[in-house]
Amino acid sequence: MIPTRLVVHALVREDGTVDAGELYEVAGALGMTDQQVRLCVKRLAAEGRFEVEGRGRRAVLRAVGPGGGLPAVPEVEYVRHAYRQDRGLEPWDGVWHVFAFAVPESARAARDALRDALTGLGAAPLQGGLYVTPNPIGPYVRARAAELGVGAALTCLGTRDLEVGGTDDPRALAARLWPLAQIAERYEALRELASRPEPGPSEPGPSERGSSDSGPVHPLARAVELAAAFSEAMLPDPLLPPELLPRPWPGAAARAAAARAWDRLDSTAPSPGPRLFRLYARALGPDPDEPRDTPG
Repeated sequence: MIPTRLVVHALVREDGTVDAGELYEVAGALGMTDQQVRLCVKRLAAEGRFEVEGRGRRAVLRAVGPGGGLPAVPEVEYVRHAYRQDRGLEPWDGVWHVFAFAVPESARAARDALRDALTGLGAAPLQGGLYVTPNPIGPYVRARAAELGVGAALTCLGTRDLEVGGTDDPRALAARLWPLAQIAERYEALRELASRPEPGPSEPGPSERGSSDSGPVHPLARAVELAAAFSEAMLPDPLLPPELLPRPWPGAAARAAAARAWDRLDSTAPSPGPRLFRLYARALGPDPDEPRDTPG
């Protein structure tokens, strides 16, 4: 279920505002009540994330404060890396990257933040203070440890010889260390949503048919729904190299379907549209560092 506040954040335009009339319309297309929207706006204003000018559907919300108006969108580099993997451009070199740290209880906040950084970068815990990943995240981990003032407590190691509980087969290790089944389920849901055909201009919407089986018809509601599903699938994905994943793996097909669906939505987006479209256009667009074919 899509949180109401995600809808608010997703509809922030480039000037930092949200049109309340559009918000109520899109939220309604997603099955939310006016009361849900009113309560959400009230909470966001109380938290200092938005200022509200006017009342009801004629109001304008203005994003303020830290994080105001920014939806949970995966980092551009992270998404581009996933698509490069899908095209076979990021083969695994067989090296496991291991990180260990021993931070005293007196620096618990820094210890927890470093642990969050490691798991956020896709590393899996082996045991207390010991993490592993097949991806070369060392520079990011070292930078975060230095920022937290615990760089001296961090140990980094690369090895091709990893055994956990008697298991040393790389694909078996990946299945043991990461929740691949749950991640695959999220990708299947994303692929199904992204592959859903758009309704024709004369086709009645869900409320007119009395059924929501085909999902929201409003184009911005479709965009919010797709963005939410994309984030739900991508954010917990450690982006393991394809060599370590089960076959078939639904991630590549789901991301391809999402890119096609986003292109369709982007072509019909209102102008000026929510900044969400710019964020996803950057993430799903061509990689500027990728070599392109030239004529002749």
